[in-house]
Amino acid sequence: MGVTDMIKFEHVGLRYGVGPEVLSNVNFTLEPGSFHFLSGPSGAGKTSLMSLLYLGQRPTRGLMTMFDQDIGSMSREELKEIRQRIGVVFQDFRLLNHMSAFDNIALPLRINGTPEKEIKDNVIELMEWVGLGDHQHMLPNTMSGGQQQRIAVARAVITRPRLLLADEPTGNLDDEIGLRLMNLFDQLNRMGTTVLIASHNQPLMEKFKQHKRLILDKGHVELLTPKKSVKDKIRGAF
Repeated sequence: MGVTDMIKFEHVGLRYGVGPEVLSNVNFTLEPGSFHFLSGPSGAGKTSLMSLLYLGQRPTRGLMTMFDQDIGSMSREELKEIRQRIGVVFQDFRLLNHMSAFDNIALPLRINGTPEKEIKDNVIELMEWVGLGDHQHMLPNTMSGGQQQRIAVARAVITRPRLLLADEPTGNLDDEIGLRLMNLFDQLNRMGTTVLIASHNQPLMEKFKQHKRLILDKGHVELLTPKKSVKDKIRGAF
């Protein structure tokens, strides 16, 4: 039986400690196989929303479901199983500096028990695709920010996750590499991966305007529909 909704938020709120809510009454649904951009002004709560989506936090109120399962009622072991279906590109990369670029990318496959021959073939192919084919043995902290970002992207997609979350994945990249990575995300999406990319890059989003957009502002999420003026809505958010 297939998943009805990949992600569903119903009246979700999030607060830290006893402070005010940083997300308030959030409602949206991502269908399996969909591709969305997430954008909004600084301070709108994007980091907090992404934290909920990659299960770094649980909502303080409301219903949040992923893969048709209630996140709020799950045990730690059940959450661990859900996380294995999710690929995440963090804005701060979160690479392991004592491991080579190759081993950083290979890590999710090794955790899943993939045979080493298959790991080698897949990692080398993906490193070539992201333009790092001759950087296999380098440590991340000896590489540029853009190179580290490409390692982080490769690590997130190497397992072909069912859900891919990316926070500003093209932020440190030149236009050519940025487009190459977006095309990679598109390919994954065509193969069935649900994709959500948080971005402030308006020109990039315009190049992929066939994809839907979620606008986060003042703790609330709104889905842009074709009837609304994308440019006017975005302009008002910044």
